[in-house]
Amino acid sequence: MISDGEIVLRLILSAIAGGIVGMEREANNRPAGLRTHVLVTLGSTLIMLISMYGFQGLGADNSGGEPARLAAQVVSGIGFLGAGTIMRTGNDIRGLTTAASIWVCGGVGLAIGSGYYVGGIATTIIVMFTLKSLGFIQSKLLKSQNKLLIVQGKERAGLIGNIGHILGKNNINIKYIKVNNEDNIEEDEGYMIEIRFMVKLPSKFINERFFDEILDVPGVDNVIWEGDLEEAFLY
Repeated sequence: MISDGEIVLRLILSAIAGGIVGMEREANNRPAGLRTHVLVTLGSTLIMLISMYGFQGLGADNSGGEPARLAAQVVSGIGFLGAGTIMRTGNDIRGLTTAASIWVCGGVGLAIGSGYYVGGIATTIIVMFTLKSLGFIQSKLLKSQNKLLIVQGKERAGLIGNIGHILGKNNINIKYIKVNNEDNIEEDEGYMIEIRFMVKLPSKFINERFFDEILDVPGVDNVIWEGDLEEAFLY
């Protein structure tokens, strides 16, 4: 049986590890943030401690049974918690990275709870590098192909379809569409809206009349590229 001090150390260390990952998610305004990740990691550690030491003297042998049984339930059970952070709107799916971070935090908790400190701490460091650095690297590598197309004009039926037809004709894949109709200004011909298309350009995209084709669509007043990828489209 390990000492009380070792038990407290493992619980505190797991809370710190989960808090580090949770703070990154909290800073990016994700569905599951600091408290969720701390609780997941802490709970996983506690369950691992119970499975390893909580049943000593109660079973047929002195080991207290098989520690992997409760640990396996944690791995599968956290999947349901992670599913609650995934949101789907049409073809847009968000929250997958947060769900994955919750699942990994469960694994970190199990590792620390079992005394496998090196694995738990190393995993936490790699997770933070993945969340912080790889997102930046991904945006830089894909910046030339993934762009944000902003179209402003007057609201009417079929407007998005007409623009989508032009994008498809130019082999441009639409990854995300967001219509901003808040604080609309009503004019004689209808409400003004802003449509944001997150698109992936083909490897060799050359069309000098691309903007002209979109501006020729009835109701379109302005069209621009926004070069920098927004973080909301990366996670």
